[in-house]
Amino acid sequence: MNEFLHSELFAVTLTVGLFWGAQLVQKRLKSIILNPILVAIILIIVVLKMGNISYETYYAGGKYVEFLLKPAIVALGVPLYLQIEQIRKQAFPILACQLVGCIVGATSAYLIALHLGASADVAISLAPKSATTPIAMEVSKLTGGIPSLTAIIVILTGILGAIFGRAFLKLVRVKSPIAQGLALGAAAHAVGTSHAMEKNVKLGVYSSLGLIINGTLTGLLTPYILHMFGV
Repeated sequence: MNEFLHSELFAVTLTVGLFWGAQLVQKRLKSIILNPILVAIILIIVVLKMGNISYETYYAGGKYVEFLLKPAIVALGVPLYLQIEQIRKQAFPILACQLVGCIVGATSAYLIALHLGASADVAISLAPKSATTPIAMEVSKLTGGIPSLTAIIVILTGILGAIFGRAFLKLVRVKSPIAQGLALGAAAHAVGTSHAMEKNVKLGVYSSLGLIINGTLTGLLTPYILHMFGV
């Protein structure tokens, strides 16, 4: 039994099984708080702790699930292609809002962290929080942040965006699925985009677009934004 708990098969089964189960629970209870990713992460941590299984042992199998994320991200290009004509007509406002979102997101995260008493390296680590994990970690490494901390913050940002993003947008009367999608993609990257795709195809398409554009702009502009503050 102990050998099975430390096997790659167990890691894959645990990851897929808990996520699938968390999805079923959310659908049954209809609670936005029970985000499947958040629930699965918590349960996996509990199982690893109870079974005295190291992260390295778990990752030996979990890496196969991670590998599937790459074709999943590429697959987002299909709905984008189907909406290409409409996107082309709105290219300028889309780029403009994503540029503003990137600058405000990175600047506000950095300054708020400093204002609340965070050290410089922690504040730098928070700046690229709205980009996807690989981009955010590279920006953090380049600018003197803590990449591991950045990864955690990126995941939390995505989960919170998926849970509360649409509710907040509705609260401030943002009703357009295009605006909602771009906002979710820019602020909550891949996690927000997967949530958006489940709710509405058009919402998911523009969230994918926001994810791509904001990720690119974050990678290009965040070092310069931080440089303006003496980093």
